[in-house]
Amino acid sequence: MKRLLCIVCMLMVCSFGTTALAEDTDQRLKKLEEKVQDQQQTIDTLKQDVEKQGTQSGTQATQAPASPKASGLFGGSAFTNPNISLVLDAFYYSSNLKNEELKSRGIPAFTTNGLDRSNGFNLDSAELFIFSPVDPYFNLYANIPVTENGTSIEEAYVVTTALPAGWQIKGGKFKSNFSRLDAQHPHAWDFWDIALPYRAFLGDEGLGGEKGVQLTYLPVLPIYTLVGVEVLQGENDLLFGANAEEMPHAFTFFVKSSVDTSDYSTLYFGPSVLFGTTKNANIVPSVDPTKAAEFSGKSALYGLEAVWKWKPTSREALTIQSEYLLLTQSGEVTDPATASVDSLQRQQDGFYVQGIYRKNRWGIGARYDMLDLLIDTFKRAGTQQNSGKPWRETASLEYNPSEFTRIRLQASHDRSDPTGRTNDEAILQFNFSVGAHPAHTF
Repeated sequence: MKRLLCIVCMLMVCSFGTTALAEDTDQRLKKLEEKVQDQQQTIDTLKQDVEKQGTQSGTQATQAPASPKASGLFGGSAFTNPNISLVLDAFYYSSNLKNEELKSRGIPAFTTNGLDRSNGFNLDSAELFIFSPVDPYFNLYANIPVTENGTSIEEAYVVTTALPAGWQIKGGKFKSNFSRLDAQHPHAWDFWDIALPYRAFLGDEGLGGEKGVQLTYLPVLPIYTLVGVEVLQGENDLLFGANAEEMPHAFTFFVKSSVDTSDYSTLYFGPSVLFGTTKNANIVPSVDPTKAAEFSGKSALYGLEAVWKWKPTSREALTIQSEYLLLTQSGEVTDPATASVDSLQRQQDGFYVQGIYRKNRWGIGARYDMLDLLIDTFKRAGTQQNSGKPWRETASLEYNPSEFTRIRLQASHDRSDPTGRTNDEAILQFNFSVGAHPAHTF
């Protein structure tokens, strides 16, 4: 009897526990279903918001270009925090010529301008670069070099960013795209100084910063092709001269193209022309060394550039670069010492070829430049002036501890003045940069 009573009690307990468990499970399932329904409602609401925002963004995109994602030097919006960088260029210079000989060392039948350098330690400049979007339609760039002689504005210009595909306008003061080296800042050159044809026809820094406007067009073609024209004030003191005309009196036209020659190499090339009115006093010397003979007339400088780059890995690269320049000039030379006016006819050319091989942090290079390669006509009053085919050869070795630092040793054997002494020079250059800097051109 007792056993039967115990069994009945156990069955009652189990039945009650099963019923309670079933009721508890039903409640949990019900709560879980409610949570799932709530989450589904939340997902549907978020989906509607995203679709609504996407519709609004699409409408805004048709009204104005999207804001740039670039950030400033300290982060945040580039509109309110422009990118700023500083490039310091210092060097030690040694020559077999004395400082006074360097200052008077021109290139006969090309230019009377001497060399702006001195034996010993030199501080070339500390260049301040600033660039930033102005708004969705313009970018602003400025380059302000600071030297021991003061501060100047080498470049300050705006570039359009919202013109129809392929078109772009640049305006302000900028370095012309007439040629390869002229479009680059000196710290981007593969050698410490500019090639000899540039020094003979344009000056130590090429055309330099010119005030004006540039229009370029990038058409849709099988290969990269950029076509451009420029209208410039013409203040370069060797090729044009600020006093030649009050209005803009220098003009350029150029074409730049590139093709891939292999999976690891690219060829960049193109012709260009720079022409205008000239009035300056540093082409021919005066009978009186204390005075200057002034030339006035028309000038045209034709150029052809070619650059081949091979880069199989990020640690190895080879660059071979060459340019050919042809100058034609006609007008009159007035010598204040004799009050004479002579005719001047020039057709002169020059070229350089250089190569730079880089492996890891090291780079080694060589350059050869020469004037009067194919044409040598410099007639004053109908009399041919002798230039003697000036030439120079240069070698360089550089070490880059990082992408922000360059240490370069360069040696040159300069025979550009056949009437004077050979200039054997050595330069140890230090180049440092900090901050966000715009990318250099290819």
